[in-house]
Amino acid sequence: MKKIIYTLLLLLPISVFASGDIRLESVDIDLSDFEAMQKGAKHYVNYCLGCHSLKHMRYKRIAIDLEIDEDTVLAEIAPEGAGIYEQMHTAMDKRDSSKWFGTTPPDLSLIARSREPDWIYSYLKGFYADKSKPLGVNNTVFKDVGMPNMLWKLQGTQTPVFETVEGREVIAYIKLTEPGTLSPDEFDTMVTELVNFLVYVGEPAQLERKTMGKYVLLFFIIFTVIAYLLKKEYWKDIH
Repeated sequence: MKKIIYTLLLLLPISVFASGDIRLESVDIDLSDFEAMQKGAKHYVNYCLGCHSLKHMRYKRIAIDLEIDEDTVLAEIAPEGAGIYEQMHTAMDKRDSSKWFGTTPPDLSLIARSREPDWIYSYLKGFYADKSKPLGVNNTVFKDVGMPNMLWKLQGTQTPVFETVEGREVIAYIKLTEPGTLSPDEFDTMVTELVNFLVYVGEPAQLERKTMGKYVLLFFIIFTVIAYLLKKEYWKDIH
């Protein structure tokens, strides 16, 4: 019970929304695009795994589900020295993370199930420069965010444009003031790939479930036709 309560407390910061209306951007999720999810897995290891674990996911499972050779997973996705059967744990020490961020960064295995994909997508794109904050950034979706923008080199620097609504100053939109190494379209694609991967991690079995569902529906269609023909055959003598 203590572990459950502790986990909920760690997830609490994720569930806090910014005040005011939140305009979420739409993301196109395609779990049939294995290549995109492979790239998303690589993005996660490169930019997210330093702080956030995916303790319910193993590199072996990624190899099987996304149809990748195990050697390729270890060479191109997993961090150096990781084993194919290992869980995706961060190497960050819990005491250090608590000291640096005020709390241990939560495991993100189920983030796509507790938060809709559009929220994650908008959050990752919603960082903007804010000198009043200790880390120098804030977020349009998660006000007073407690983590840095790990993708800032790729995205560039964004600044807010304010407007006055009912006597209070709110962010109308954010604009790119200093380009990153990726163009806006390239960055959008990269974030989409990352969110796709997190949706898959939230329920890996959905790949098999959706495939199996097609066969189940086909079975019911065939069974219905056979049942209807049998009914006609049995009832013709009664009439």
